[in-house]
Amino acid sequence: MGVTLKGRDLLCTQDWSVDELEAVLDLAVEMKRDRYCDEHARILKRKTFMMMFYNSSLRTRQSFEAAATELGGHAQFLETKTLRLSSKTQRGEMLIDTANVMSRYACGVGVRILEDSVEGYGDGDSFLREFADLADVPIVSMAHDKFHPCQGLADVMGVRGRSGDMKGKTLLQVWGYSPMVRSWSSVQESILLNSRLGMNVRMAYPPGFELDSDVVEQARANCATSGATFEVTHDQEEAYESVDVVYARQWMHPGRYEKGREYDQEVSEKHRDWRATSERMARTNNALFIHPMPIDRGNEADDDVCDSEQSIIYDVAENRLHVQKAIMALTMGD
Repeated sequence: MGVTLKGRDLLCTQDWSVDELEAVLDLAVEMKRDRYCDEHARILKRKTFMMMFYNSSLRTRQSFEAAATELGGHAQFLETKTLRLSSKTQRGEMLIDTANVMSRYACGVGVRILEDSVEGYGDGDSFLREFADLADVPIVSMAHDKFHPCQGLADVMGVRGRSGDMKGKTLLQVWGYSPMVRSWSSVQESILLNSRLGMNVRMAYPPGFELDSDVVEQARANCATSGATFEVTHDQEEAYESVDVVYARQWMHPGRYEKGREYDQEVSEKHRDWRATSERMARTNNALFIHPMPIDRGNEADDDVCDSEQSIIYDVAENRLHVQKAIMALTMGD
C-alpha cells in the first residue's frame, strides 16, 4: 500500500493523510471480504489491546472485542472507575504512570471519554493527546468529546460500499430532535473526513446549535482544498433538496457545559419538528440514510426512514468491526 502506520495514534482523521486513511479503508474492505482468513487471524497473535471506558457503549465494546479476537489477539475491557486513576476529585494513579505501565502490558490502548465525563469541552481531547504523548504504544480514540475517527471511517466505508466513490456528491449533516443529549464527536468527525474526501458538505440545524467554530472552519478549508463546497442553512425543508447522503443526528447545544443537560433538553424541545421523514427524503437524490446509532426512532428519524432500502445504518455498524481491525492491524500488528 506504500503506507506505514506502525506505532501511530489515531485521535482524529484530520491527523492522518488522505493516503493513510485510504490505506485503512482499502484494508477494511479486504478484511470484510475475507473475514475469517488464517492470515488475518495471526496479526495480533498473543497480543492484548486495552480498552478504557469512561462512558458505556454497545457497538464500541462489541466491535473492538470482536476485532481483536478475529486478529488473533484479546481486547481487555477496563472501566475507569475501577482503576484508581487520579482526577480533580480524588488522588490516585497519575497519567504518566498509567501510560507507561499500560505500554508494558498492551500492544495498544483505546479510550472512550465523552462529554459527560469531562468538565469542559475539549478536556477529553486534551486528555487523549497527553496520554498519547506519554505512552509507547498506539492510542486510539474510541470516541471522545471532539472526535470519533473509527465512526467516521465506518460511515465512509458504508456509503462507498453502496454507491462507490462519492467525490462531488453532497452530504447533508442535519440536526435531529432527541431528548438524548449527544456530543459533537461523530458529527465533527463526519464533516472533517468527508470534506477531505471531496464530498460537498451541507450543514442544517436550528439557530443556536453551532458546532466548534475551529472544526467548522477546518471543514470549510478542507472543502476548498478538495474542490468541494461547504454551506450552512437553518431551513430544514430546503436542506434536503438534491443531496446524496443524509446523516440526521442530534447534537448538543453549545451551552451544554455551562448550563447543564437539562438546559440542553429544554432548548431542544423547541425544535421537535427537526426529523428525517420519508417526505423530506423524497426531496433528495434517492439519498442514503446513515446514523452512528443508537438512533432515537420517531424523533431523529421515522421508522420508515430507518428501515428503508436506502438506510445503511446496519452496514455502518458492521463496518466499525472491519475498520477497527484494519486500524489495529496497521498500527499494532506484525
